[in-house]
Amino acid sequence: MQRAARKVLQLQGAHSAEVSILITDDTEIQAMNCQYRRIDSPTDVLSFSQRDGSITSSISSCSLPGPEILGDVVISLDTAKRQALQHGFPLEDELALLAVHGILHLLGYDDETVEGSLEMRSHERQALEGISPAAWPEARTAPGSIGR
Repeated sequence: MQRAARKVLQLQGAHSAEVSILITDDTEIQAMNCQYRRIDSPTDVLSFSQRDGSITSSISSCSLPGPEILGDVVISLDTAKRQALQHGFPLEDELALLAVHGILHLLGYDDETVEGSLEMRSHERQALEGISPAAWPEARTAPGSIGR
């Protein structure tokens, strides 16, 4: 997961960016999903950008030393285990895919449209190439099934 996260940041030109990844359970991610998205069910991954707010926008326009803090990615281990089993992936590959997916959201990619979903899948595949090929998005049956 860490190698995949570093690779997607490098491929996207965010060489010195910082991302926090929290691995949690279905109960905690459901509470977050309900609070922040008004969806009262667990999900596999949530992303919380530090780029969106007016305070962080004005801060990031300054030349402060250190890495750019992109935000937080929250992954449900419970859901990741179920999805890995469903798709026949090793858990580590599923976690790598979810981390990459969440980071792409932090970088501004969106998969709410068919075009956006295809673009994200292409970036996911590039990031996972040579790391977790079993988790490539093409192995999934439903487009846009990640992060819902």
